Amino acid sequence: MLAKRSAVLFLVAAVLVAAQGLPKLKPGFNLYTKAQDVELGRAAAQEIAKEYQTVRDEQLSAYINRIGKKLAAHPLAESESYPYSFTLVYDTSVNAFALPGGPTFVHTGLIQEADNEAQLAGVMAHEIAHVALRHGTHQATKALGLQLIAGFAGASVGGKGLLGQLAQAGIAFGANSVLLKYSRDAEKQADLLGAQIMAGAGYNPIEMARFFEKLEAQGGSRGPQFFSSHPNPGNRTKAIEEIIPYLPRASYTGDSGQFRTMKQRVAALKGYSEPRRGAASQPAADPASARPSGQYRQYQGRGFTLLYPDNWQAMGNQTADSVTLAAPAGVLQSQSGSAIGYGAIAVYVRDNARTALDARTRQLISELQRTNPSMRVVGTSRTARVGGQQALITTLNSESPYPGQTEVDTLVTVQRPDGMFYLILIAPQSETSRANTAFNRMLNSVRFGS
Repeated sequence: MLAKRSAVLFLVAAVLVAAQGLPKLKPGFNLYTKAQDVELGRAAAQEIAKEYQTVRDEQLSAYINRIGKKLAAHPLAESESYPYSFTLVYDTSVNAFALPGGPTFVHTGLIQEADNEAQLAGVMAHEIAHVALRHGTHQATKALGLQLIAGFAGASVGGKGLLGQLAQAGIAFGANSVLLKYSRDAEKQADLLGAQIMAGAGYNPIEMARFFEKLEAQGGSRGPQFFSSHPNPGNRTKAIEEIIPYLPRASYTGDSGQFRTMKQRVAALKGYSEPRRGAASQPAADPASARPSGQYRQYQGRGFTLLYPDNWQAMGNQTADSVTLAAPAGVLQSQSGSAIGYGAIAVYVRDNARTALDARTRQLISELQRTNPSMRVVGTSRTARVGGQQALITTLNSESPYPGQTEVDTLVTVQRPDGMFYLILIAPQSETSRANTAFNRMLNSVRFGS
């Protein structure tokens, strides 16, 4: 009871302080639930285990866990929602990363490079902040927005549901995953929330900024590994200094005195090898390799059928209300994640809503634009008949994952007695004339059934 009361009082104090001067940090738009964050993190952790060697040293493991648990105890870390874990892995590069839902990995190189325990704790607090602010699944929402709105986020949690569909859509779960590639805004948020978490655990938050600036000053020697996934938002020291007067502690005594000993233990580790450094760079993507063939096969979905090019794959199962259709080469990998560059998504929304088709279409476009701010409507919607039903066809443009290209998205929405069916046809602008032949064939083939 006393522990709960203390936590409540701490949270109330934090809210009052925030009202005076701390920034209000809110997670970005996210189509996942917190439970799906946890499930995705567990799946990704299994992939990480294939890439890294866990350090088998009880004292080092206990040390990292003690720091991590002290930081995660802060109310803003939301440990009641995210089961944080802390693992030391052998890698001499300077880095740490946290997966959605809480699995956190610390490189041995981070301990070696830090000057004190507060700097180590600062990086760990920064990673905990990414979890609490749900930056990983926010990134996945942006990268796979069309697919997620197509129904992936509402799938059941499990290897054959949400995770299986995401894997089919091209998202990876290893250390180079889109789940771990953040924007500068996300980095700034993680700095500010991490500083608050540090202060609550008794560490001087300015040490976080000092450590990041130390890495930046080293340039080509040690910094790039960390900054490849944690882009520098700039003015880190100034930003943290500005919030320190509003933090609840004026003096910091968090250092346990064990740091030097642990640093020596890391230096003495034997029998470990560096992890694999990822796949070789890929050649520039060529839309021609994903062009639809002139031959078609039938996809039998739940309540609908359509034809699609036989060189494309159906990513989904026939008992689902949605499917992604694309050639493997049409699903592209980039620094911002995975995305369909050439293909189609079909979705059957069953909700018995009585909303008019034009209003539902506007709502859907609004949702698409939330995950893809570059998307804009071109011209006005036109009416059509698809599968014998009333339909609207709307053209949208957005930034294509093919470098230097504009993407043309043809959105077809169809009124159904039990909801709405829609089809999104995706192609780079340079392929529009070729793609339209296949897309028209697909549209004309749509049939509805029970």
